[in-house]
Amino acid sequence: MKFVAISDTHGKHQNLVLPAGDVVIHAGDVSSLGKENEVINFLKWFSNLDFQYKIFIAGNHDFYFERTSEALIKQIIPENIAYLNDSFVIIEDIKIWGSPVSPWFYNWAFNRFRGEDILKHWNKIPQDTDILITHGPAFGTLDKTTRNDSVGCEDLLKKIEEINPKFHICGHIHEAYGSIKKSETEYINASILDEHYDLKNKPIVFEI
Repeated sequence: MKFVAISDTHGKHQNLVLPAGDVVIHAGDVSSLGKENEVINFLKWFSNLDFQYKIFIAGNHDFYFERTSEALIKQIIPENIAYLNDSFVIIEDIKIWGSPVSPWFYNWAFNRFRGEDILKHWNKIPQDTDILITHGPAFGTLDKTTRNDSVGCEDLLKKIEEINPKFHICGHIHEAYGSIKKSETEYINASILDEHYDLKNKPIVFEI
C-alpha cells in the first residue's frame, strides 16, 4: 500500500501536484488563520483527491477545529475523509493514530504545556499503532529551527521509542522537512512549505 504524506499547506493546497498512491495523509496546518472558509475550501479539495483513503489532523494554525463543537465538525467533514483528534482509524489492518497537539508556543491552537499537560495526550496512543501522526515533531528528530534549536517534544519521543510505530509523520517545523530512520521507526517531517511559507518541498511517499 502506497502512502503520500504532506503537511503545513497553509491554504496553498490548490497548487500541489501529488504523486499517485492509495492513502494521502495530511499532518496539520491545513489553513493559514484557522477560519471556517479556509477549512471548507481545504476539505472540498481534499475530498476530491484521487486516493482511496484520505486522513488528516489539525495543526496549530487550525483554530477552527479547536473552537468548534465535535458535532459540527462531523457535519462538515465529507464521509470519505478520516479526521483524527487523539483517535485512530484502521485501514486494511494498518492502525493509524493522530493528534493535533504540539508543545506550547505563543498560545496557538492545540498547544499544551510540556510535561504532564501534553503527556496525557501521548498516553492515549495505542501500543499497536503502525503509523503515528502528530503535528509537532519528536525531540531531536526533524525538529530543528533556523536557529538550530531542537523544539520537538521530549515526552513524544519517549512514547515513540516505547511503542515503535513503523512510521511517525509530523510537520510544524517547516525547515526540518525530510525523513530519517531511527531504530524501528521511520520519522517523516512532511512540511510542504519552507520557512518562508513558499511551496518548495515535495510530498513524501512510503509503502507498507
